[in-house]
Amino acid sequence: MNLTTFYDFLYSFYIEEVEQVKRLNVQEQLARMVFEGGFGNDITNSHEMAESNRRQAMRTARAVKASGKGVVKVVHRCDEAKESQTLDLSECQLIQVPDAIYHLMKEIPILSCNLSGNLINKIQAKLCMKFTTITELNIANNRISTLPDELASCTTLETINIAANSFIQLPPVLGEIPSLIKIVASKNFIANVEVEAVTYMPNLEHIDLQDNPLKKEVYESLAGMTSLRVVLSPREQEEWEDLSI
Repeated sequence: MNLTTFYDFLYSFYIEEVEQVKRLNVQEQLARMVFEGGFGNDITNSHEMAESNRRQAMRTARAVKASGKGVVKVVHRCDEAKESQTLDLSECQLIQVPDAIYHLMKEIPILSCNLSGNLINKIQAKLCMKFTTITELNIANNRISTLPDELASCTTLETINIAANSFIQLPPVLGEIPSLIKIVASKNFIANVEVEAVTYMPNLEHIDLQDNPLKKEVYESLAGMTSLRVVLSPREQEEWEDLSI
């Protein structure tokens, strides 16, 4: 792995130790500036200055070690995917999918991609264009609110899990993927679903919309569907809907 690839990986992680080092180092630098401004150069060559530098160096070394472990973990999972055709990058503290992943997975027909349990807030179009052979995509437990239109390029996608994210509507692009059999979209903030579009999805058999604040009319339309299995949580009536009050 060359240095450029390594840096690409690093910028794609949220490593708590690294963030803590950044905060502490900045705090010490600010404190040093305050003291230097108040007491001239006396503190510059003091024992405190040397001790501060030593602490920063030790923290930085630990952070680099933690980052390196994260990179090694992802690279190992990529190596496993070359055999299994299942790319499992779940629980890797990713804030985005590193570009280096696509280089490592070049010419490997990935059938399943698991990005669940990370800190991702956006699925890039590149993922959809590079992994067009996937039949299963799991992006649950992230911070995602939209899906790219390019996801329609995944014409063999059968199962998608977008649970526990920040969606406020069922992504319209899902209706453009006729191969979809199962959609898991529980634990979001979905209020609206294009019920007619869902009805016309030719292979859809199962849709899970539990724990979403669905509009009353949407909830009732979905609950009345018989052409597929719709999983809903019991709907609690809003106070403004009770006209007797």
